[in-house]
Amino acid sequence: MKLLVTGGAGFIGSHVVDRLVEANHEVVVLDDLSAGYEKFINPHVGKESFRFHKIDLLHPNGDITGFFEGVEEVWHLAANPEVRIGAENTRVHLEQNVIATYNVLEAMRRKEVRRIIFTSTSTVYGEADKLPTPEDYPTIPISLYGASKLACEALIASYCHTFDMHAWIYRFANVIGKRSSHGVIYDFINKIRSNPAELEILGDGKQTKSYIYVDDCIEAMFAGFKAEGENRVNIFNIGTDDMIMVKRIAEMVCEEMQVSPKPEFKFTGGKRGWKGDVPIMLLDASILNTLGWKQRYNSEEAVRKAIKDLLEM
Repeated sequence: MKLLVTGGAGFIGSHVVDRLVEANHEVVVLDDLSAGYEKFINPHVGKESFRFHKIDLLHPNGDITGFFEGVEEVWHLAANPEVRIGAENTRVHLEQNVIATYNVLEAMRRKEVRRIIFTSTSTVYGEADKLPTPEDYPTIPISLYGASKLACEALIASYCHTFDMHAWIYRFANVIGKRSSHGVIYDFINKIRSNPAELEILGDGKQTKSYIYVDDCIEAMFAGFKAEGENRVNIFNIGTDDMIMVKRIAEMVCEEMQVSPKPEFKFTGGKRGWKGDVPIMLLDASILNTLGWKQRYNSEEAVRKAIKDLLEM
């Protein structure tokens, strides 16, 4: 098939591109490189079945519809991934997540593209009382990022029912691993490199969440296709069946970086790392489990592997 991947030069997107190219699909990548890197997709540049276009989905210089010509399926991963920034700039997630998604859906409608895969987030649930949290739990986000992703889900669902499309929506736990360019592990490594004597930890260090290795995440996304035909909109949680504390992640980063003496941990911000941070998160991924997907790495194993990956970059 001819497939289009938005955000295909990003962390998760580039792994999706690897998988799709390996499966001999024709792949078109749209990415403005604001959160992605050409080096992540360089192995595919020059292949007859691969095209990359540096383009902003908000299309300040023109319409994006032409890129969707002949496309049979869209993997929409482009988004601003920084949850924290919403409290500082309230338009960022509206524009780069919601409006960008609307533009993608409009291009699909005009070119009669019927299938979309969308990467959402655990933050749509807000502070869930039920752990692990299933897909049918009420969605009450507490961050503008979470709200923007939930708005995207609603847009996608409405387009699917109005214009005969089908969607696979994946709500991620914290995805970590090679090529990651943001998040707690990335931040800890950079902070220690800058000052090995002290490590600032946003929050009280007791935030406890699920962390899934990127390869497990990609496998889970493809497993979701086994539900094809059952629903017009398919929603799945993707995460491990356990959690790990932020303070433990800090300790593991110090271990892998062989910092001696151990840096002083400086906790800031109270129980939350920032406004909108969800201190405890564990998703129920049992629906994907019934489709045959199982995690290979638990949260601690995923964190350990991700630390090694980032130190090798």
